[in-house]
Amino acid sequence: MSKKLYVGGLSYSTTQGSLSDAFSQAGVVLSAIVITDKMTGRSKGFGFVEMSTEEEAQTAINMFNGKELDGRTITVNEARPQETRR
Repeated sequence: MSKKLYVGGLSYSTTQGSLSDAFSQAGVVLSAIVITDKMTGRSKGFGFVEMSTEEEAQTAINMFNGKELDGRTITVNEARPQETRR
């Protein structure tokens, strides 16, 4: 079963492709998304990576949490479901 990860502290220069490439070291990446501002198109500094198995997701957390990617120290943990907005 796939597992979605939250990745915070991303460099503004990090792209979906570079994020996917980095996390592919830990296993099969199903999707990688860098969240961008709707008005400017600029990265908001966080994103999500979906790994194909829970084991690969845990490997990615162990490999990347607190490590440097594109010159920034990133935070990686299990993504929580999106909260409903009022």
